Amino acid sequence: MSEAHRTERAASVSVDPFSIEVLSDPYAYHPQIRDAGPVLWFPQYQVFGVARYAEVKEVLSDWETYCSSRGVGLADFSRDTPWRTPSLLLERDPPLHTSTRTVMNKVVALPRLKKLADHWRVVARDLIDGLVAQRSFDAVQDLAEQFPLRIFPDTLGLLQEGRENLLIYATSTFNAFGPRNDVFLESQIGIEPALAWIDEACRYENLAPGGWGRDVHDFVKEAGLPAEYGALLVRSFLSAGVDTTINGIGNLLHAFSLHPQEWQKLRNDRSLVKRAFEEGLRWQGTAQTFFRTTTRNVNLAGVNIPEGSKVIAFLGAANRDPRHWEEADTFNISRQTSGHVGFGFGIHQCLGQMIARQESEVVLEVLSQRVASITPAGEPQRRLNNTLFAMKSLPVTIEPA
Repeated sequence: MSEAHRTERAASVSVDPFSIEVLSDPYAYHPQIRDAGPVLWFPQYQVFGVARYAEVKEVLSDWETYCSSRGVGLADFSRDTPWRTPSLLLERDPPLHTSTRTVMNKVVALPRLKKLADHWRVVARDLIDGLVAQRSFDAVQDLAEQFPLRIFPDTLGLLQEGRENLLIYATSTFNAFGPRNDVFLESQIGIEPALAWIDEACRYENLAPGGWGRDVHDFVKEAGLPAEYGALLVRSFLSAGVDTTINGIGNLLHAFSLHPQEWQKLRNDRSLVKRAFEEGLRWQGTAQTFFRTTTRNVNLAGVNIPEGSKVIAFLGAANRDPRHWEEADTFNISRQTSGHVGFGFGIHQCLGQMIARQESEVVLEVLSQRVASITPAGEPQRRLNNTLFAMKSLPVTIEPA
């Protein structure tokens, strides 16, 4: 029998990827999960899994075999009722995904983003100058959360009142991709007003003229797509451009607080700003897991996976797989990180990745000019989430430049 068609068993793993222990510190468990085998079996959820870089990339790249349209969480939309109307991007496959992604790519086109950069720098300078004067602050609550919330809702043209619902909604959305555990149930408490606000805020008539939100609706109409797609596509922005960016900035600042030599490296060579953000995503990524569903019987790394099987892809584990990365556990902003899966991979890569990159790079540019050092000032706290590796609080003390 050829190597490509040999049959092996998936490695049964006792680790619960959605336990409090793993969600609190997934990187402590990744070596055990990766080393178990190229294809895993989680008996408590009856799902397959992949945690090594090669297999994760293969699953994310082959949308025809590993589809997203049956849900990118534990629930299988062919059997389970989605908790909300499925995303027209994250939870759809071609040809519909191609049409909706084309619309959104027009909205987030690089020239449009670059026009916003100067204003974003002004906002970043104002915010960071105030924090530098304090010397000590919470790098998540006072910076990582505040900056995206000061710029991106205005970019979309969202309603002014009720923007606190953005984080509530995004947290609940990403929790829903996992099991109905305590973490998920807690995020559902009081969610109804937030969901109602989101529905209203995404409507054309409630979006400010000149904002990206109305552009989405206009481009949907121009493409000949159903009018109701407009609000659903605006909704996709609300997590892609806010929550994931907040966590990306928070995790990166945490990395720099633990690695002062890397902060000095960035201050000495600010051309490393772009690489620093990418290395932050590789080393301590925001999105830790996503699911796919097999559309046919498939042999992956010698293991036969039946049609209709859920497969969990461990993005965070793949990004530190020593089979692919040299010194994988080392945070090194000089590293070439091309190919990391921090934003996913393939056609379903994160919609907001260019937004997140520009927001984070603006913050790093200003911080590196104004801050000589970042030192932990207390224990960081995690905000537990079934999908995201999120910071809740990161007390730091800084030395002004």
